Amino acid sequence: MNITKDSKWRDGKALERYTLIAPLLEDSLDPAKRLQMREDIASRNGISLRSLYRYEAAFKKEGFSGLKPADRPKQHSAKLPDNFKEILEQAVQLKREVPTRSVNQIIYILELEGWAPAGTLKRSTMQRHLYNAGFGQKQMQMYRDARNSSSKRFCKPHRMMLIQGDIKYGIRLPIGKNGAMVQTYLSSAIDDHSRYVLHSRFYDNQEESIVEDTFHKVILKAGKFDACYFDNGSQYIARQLKFSLSRLGITIRHAPVRSGKSKGKCEKFHQIVDKFLAEVKVHNIRTLEELNRHWSNYLEEYYHTSPHAGIREYYESMGVQVPEGGISPLQEWNRDSRSLTFLDASVVAEAFLHHEERLVDKGACISFRGKKFETRPALIGCTVGIAYDPMVPEVLTISYHGMESFTARPLKIGAFCDKNPSLPVSMPPKETESSRLLDALEKKQAQSMQRRADAISFGSYRKDGVEHV
Repeated sequence: MNITKDSKWRDGKALERYTLIAPLLEDSLDPAKRLQMREDIASRNGISLRSLYRYEAAFKKEGFSGLKPADRPKQHSAKLPDNFKEILEQAVQLKREVPTRSVNQIIYILELEGWAPAGTLKRSTMQRHLYNAGFGQKQMQMYRDARNSSSKRFCKPHRMMLIQGDIKYGIRLPIGKNGAMVQTYLSSAIDDHSRYVLHSRFYDNQEESIVEDTFHKVILKAGKFDACYFDNGSQYIARQLKFSLSRLGITIRHAPVRSGKSKGKCEKFHQIVDKFLAEVKVHNIRTLEELNRHWSNYLEEYYHTSPHAGIREYYESMGVQVPEGGISPLQEWNRDSRSLTFLDASVVAEAFLHHEERLVDKGACISFRGKKFETRPALIGCTVGIAYDPMVPEVLTISYHGMESFTARPLKIGAFCDKNPSLPVSMPPKETESSRLLDALEKKQAQSMQRRADAISFGSYRKDGVEHV
């Protein structure tokens, strides 16, 4: 397993572990309830309580990175058994039969059946090979909602305890090529307690990236929140979104399938959006920027400042008297006693970066989304890691083991351009005042001439008056 694959495997394991302990991280949980939930999670997933305690402690101490398996050097001395291919096939079959079987249980069964001597199979090795074969724990089970069957009404007691997200169809605008009509989509994030809209914007697509952009901006604007609540749309179950929010210690929860009541706050908010869209249709809006400008005005000057019936109902259900004029989302947001927790912008940006791999061609370039990006000649023939913000794909961060990361931008070819890349510092010819080859030949020629001179001198040597030739 190379460095990049090993990193992906460790990230995947950390995400699995975070998914397991996420329901246990709420501070408001009763200790007895937390203990019961921990036992249920351990039973459902075939792991020990000790492991769950260890994951929780690691997360509280080091955050998401504490959940990654230790990056140990490979031990080449321990060789796999000759029949490991057959052993792995049996391990896969055991996992298929009972998906909740742990790796330790699978190894124990294989040893009992005589496939391998006791102590030969290592847990980490078997776990890695099962993962690469597509039968890891995360791959065998769908993410389990902590509130499986709940469809009752709820409201968190403070802001930033739960953020609800959803997407709604907007209007069609002539913003495509040659003025073609394009469908717009509204991505929103709403505070569950105050109904305050933390971020809401129309986009010209409904890809996963618009949800990531929404929550990226939410965290930069209002800080970290405890958990978010989504439906089961493809944008909200995407691995990248779960990975980004998990790295920041934010829990993801999903509403029960086909349970509209569980998303009642978003449905109610979308009724407000429908009223706005009715106004838009008579205003002859032609651009996405114009649509978002009017939507921002509508939120700030109308929705946020108008009394909200849901807030009144919440307080009246607890026997608290509400002012005659009601309470607006902005008022409820501002008067909440819970302080906001802001994160460093660079930490947030890093959490939302996408990561891929590319092969550097002989021109020291990589291809990304149909464009060429120039890297460095020293990386020719290497597979490098790239990190990028999907909303700004023109800027890539290139990383390679043993080299400091650097930024790459699309290659621009001018009127005069040398197709050959410049060589690394260690490779171009070094300027010199003389040729070492010619100097050596000249020295050799001088030595040859000296030998010939000596021969001539010896040939003329006389003895006893007689010339000897």
